[in-house]
Amino acid sequence: MLADRARLSPVRRIVCHDGQVSTPARSLAPAFARALAGFTRYLTLERDRSEHTVRAYTSDVADLLSYASAHERTNLEDIDLALLRDWLGEQHSAGHARSTIARKAASVRAFTSWCERQGLLESDPGRRLKSPQVPHKLPIVLDIAEATRVMDLAAQYAGDGDPVSVRDQAILELLYGTGIRVSELCALDLVSIQWESRTVRVMGKGRKERVVPFGIPAERALSAWNDTRARFVTEASGNAFFLGVRGARLDPRTAREVVGRITQAADVPRLAPHGLRHSAATHVLEGGADLRAVQELLGHSSLATTQRYTHVSVERLRAAFDQAHPRAGEN
Repeated sequence: MLADRARLSPVRRIVCHDGQVSTPARSLAPAFARALAGFTRYLTLERDRSEHTVRAYTSDVADLLSYASAHERTNLEDIDLALLRDWLGEQHSAGHARSTIARKAASVRAFTSWCERQGLLESDPGRRLKSPQVPHKLPIVLDIAEATRVMDLAAQYAGDGDPVSVRDQAILELLYGTGIRVSELCALDLVSIQWESRTVRVMGKGRKERVVPFGIPAERALSAWNDTRARFVTEASGNAFFLGVRGARLDPRTAREVVGRITQAADVPRLAPHGLRHSAATHVLEGGADLRAVQELLGHSSLATTQRYTHVSVERLRAAFDQAHPRAGEN
């Protein structure tokens, strides 16, 4: 039984670099390995997907192809809807979350669709592969008083001039003050900050560039960090605006640790950077901003993605009404 499980277990380790894929030679049939390498080049070179996205998609597809190989399927035409459903069912049995299974299904649908366009498949079996419904969860956001408490605490930490604390304040002020993603913050270069116009130029998802304004508190924090940055600079720094303590470009994991640590210390819900993004979007909408303007601010390709923040605002309004209005509940 253990031997069978080992034989059928999908390959988890995959290395993608410059469109190349590395998997154990015995795990994939030659036709599968060639298709996976071609799909990876397509994602990297033609679709210009991020390294994270390419790694996730190719890892998911490698799981499927390893599963197919273990079931004595050696050609792409051997992959049919029944096999896809069996593989997806195994992901469920393995205890993966619904969101993970939905992502894996999306990866495989992208792969089989590409195979059909390339003439590697006569028809696309993934077209009929359904994903599990993922429950919609409203994002956790801070109210304005809580966000202010976080920013005040970050300023207090930076008050003694400690360079790490000065940097951390700038990170928090910029994330909350602009709503940009943590990956966008870490990718900022020195030239990304437009001091005269108080704007920052960021490269978002799909390599889409946008310009986002920031306010005076963020300007002060960024200026203080800009004056302190030289104390971190090494040969590895390049033009990166935010730096780690060893001088290299700031890693997103470090930024997440900073946000989590300071929000927790401020006695508010412990947040990841995306929580500050959610909070910024909600507060801008509650302040009367147009939904289209918020879409542009956040860099959403679809207005539907931005609209979820209106749901957050309605939920907060409902909670305030139920608590405060004398006729909100039963007499």
